[in-house]
Amino acid sequence: MIDNLNLAKLDQCDPAEMKKLKDAVGQIGFLTISNTGLNADRVRQVIDTYRTFFLQPDKIKQSVDMATTGANRGWGASGSEQVDPKANPDYKEVFDCGYELQVDDPYAGCGLSVYAPNLWPEGADAFRETIQTYYADACAVAIRVLRAIAVAIGREAKSFDAAFETPMALLRGNFYPQRPDWAGENDFGIGAHTDYGCLTLLATDGTPGLEVRMPSGDWQAVNAAPGQFIINFGEMLEFWTEGEVKATEHRVKGSSDERISVPLFFNPSFDTNVAPPASGKVIRAGEHLTQRFNETYLHLNAAS
Repeated sequence: MIDNLNLAKLDQCDPAEMKKLKDAVGQIGFLTISNTGLNADRVRQVIDTYRTFFLQPDKIKQSVDMATTGANRGWGASGSEQVDPKANPDYKEVFDCGYELQVDDPYAGCGLSVYAPNLWPEGADAFRETIQTYYADACAVAIRVLRAIAVAIGREAKSFDAAFETPMALLRGNFYPQRPDWAGENDFGIGAHTDYGCLTLLATDGTPGLEVRMPSGDWQAVNAAPGQFIINFGEMLEFWTEGEVKATEHRVKGSSDERISVPLFFNPSFDTNVAPPASGKVIRAGEHLTQRFNETYLHLNAAS
């Protein structure tokens, strides 16, 4: 079962809620969460903002096409990614933006793709403001969840905080069109995969589509209306916690209904060592994420 948790109760380390959290992160790797401070109207506004962007003519979106710019920021056309090498390229459009470095940041000028400059369509000031404001607020929710997880697995509440001072956090708008008549068994909105980073905070328009690989091996649908969020965990956090937090496989097959989802991939700073504590190993977060992006974005894969 995929539990729904109350973030306000987790902030207070409510014992019953913390037990549910520990079970969810260690056994399933997925949960839903409510009472975050980001309400349904706010989420609908963000989703409507993405919808307006995606419904524009391709000519406008192509001005920030990441396949042309060679970045992992901006618009990605349908078929521009392939998360499952055994399936066909993913049938969805995306728009990505991320953390903006200050000019005096030590990472600035290093040419790291995970901190690439954001790309915005010309004249899209309202779009940019809405998305960037939500980005900041969603990151604030994500760090609250991480603090609760730290406590649930026996660490100090703010033990992860310093690693997120310069986060490789990526906010994405996903637009899943109606599943086409020609789609076969190897065609997905997004193929089966585990996330690459730390924590994913997912808002959706309420349209079903996401499926989770349960411990039994069966695929289970998980959905959340605007104002409720789906949370799952990536490979980095599984390494970092020595398996106490589980990275779980999931997919979107697609249906007769269009679907928009907005994941925040909340990842630590580039040089963070996400190897298990006291293991003596080094897994640099930025190198892991860059490698996985290069494997997934087809234009980066071709260039690597």
